[in-house]
Amino acid sequence: MSTHAKRERLLLADLLETAGPEAPTLCEGWTTRDLAAHVVVRERRPDAAGGMLVKQLAGRLERVMAEFTAKPYEELIQLIRSGPPRFSPFSLKQVDELSNIVEFYVHTEDVRRARPDWTPRELDPVFQDVLWSRLERSARLMGRGAPTGLVLRRPDGQTVVAHRGTPVVTVTGEPSELVLFAYGRQSAATVGLDGDEDAIAKLRETGRLGI
Repeated sequence: MSTHAKRERLLLADLLETAGPEAPTLCEGWTTRDLAAHVVVRERRPDAAGGMLVKQLAGRLERVMAEFTAKPYEELIQLIRSGPPRFSPFSLKQVDELSNIVEFYVHTEDVRRARPDWTPRELDPVFQDVLWSRLERSARLMGRGAPTGLVLRRPDGQTVVAHRGTPVVTVTGEPSELVLFAYGRQSAATVGLDGDEDAIAKLRETGRLGI
């Protein structure tokens, strides 16, 4: 596994273990048990995981999720911590690098920021650059449902257009915070928004960011 993906994986597993199975998350309607089951199904049941994107497979995904959600919570945590099986595409370093860094970072924050006493993590510049690189590649996909034009900007001035349109809202923050915003965690992201007030309100409230 890549260094960053492995670190975020282990941190997520530790947080889930500490929080217990019934803690809230930023994923609407999901407890930590649901989130743990999601992570395991995504890596270990590709026959069902396609239901996250393909409506025709949603029923199968729902059944498999129910199966894994019913497993002992400790077993789910161990499956996350130990990583994907050899037959999983996620066991390949290149796939892990591309797919899991943001996945695990976002879900780690889903657990952390659902707590009332959460505080921001201090992330090293290299990891911030990695997150920015991933965001540059996925911004248009994540922002395709935005109700306004959407530009994401780092404090150093680097920008990426997530959605073309008018009026334009510019969201400024560290890459880690911009990732959370673009993945639909607007209320939990520490960012600044510039633009028309009505457009900003629509963007903050929309549920159409992310996948």
